[in-house]
Amino acid sequence: MTKINGYTEEEAKHLVEYISEGKKKGKTLSGLFLSYAQKTGRAKGSVRNYYYSLLRLTGDERVKKMLSGKNLKAEKILPFSEEETDRILKEILTQKSRGISVRRAVLNLSGGDDKLMLRYQNKYRNVVVKQPERIQRLMRECGLGAGEDGARKRIEDEINSLYDKLAASLKEENKRLSTLIKRLTDENALLRLQIRNS
Repeated sequence: MTKINGYTEEEAKHLVEYISEGKKKGKTLSGLFLSYAQKTGRAKGSVRNYYYSLLRLTGDERVKKMLSGKNLKAEKILPFSEEETDRILKEILTQKSRGISVRRAVLNLSGGDDKLMLRYQNKYRNVVVKQPERIQRLMRECGLGAGEDGARKRIEDEINSLYDKLAASLKEENKRLSTLIKRLTDENALLRLQIRNS
């Protein structure tokens, strides 16, 4: 069996046993992925991805033998419709435009459901790479400008506006202080004159 995500055949067997025993004890897959990840020092997502990749290797005799009698199966994933995809992407892009990371946006959108979060994140990344024009279209539909350039321009405009306000405020303060200094200088000169004349 070839390595998948860096796992050896021995590691694969160990993971299958771990998941099988945990499922018999009524533990959730999500919890098992997390505990296995903590035990092995791997990322939870890596464990989950490896597990599902392994279950789909139905043509490998060693994998068949490893999974035999374990009653482990990968659930069929229903693809998103075009409307669902656009709705999900618009929500992610809108949150992203507010400074929220894609990871946080998909977490918010999935309501904390790990499996759904991963599906949303994978869909977003897939469309960004394979259909950038779709992302641009959805951004325009949401009034979000032209992607990263639009966001950068918006931030630059905000910074420039703040700078202009600060510069105007400093100019006014400088004018006020100049007037005050002139008045104090005049008063000081008058006092000196009065002292000399007395």
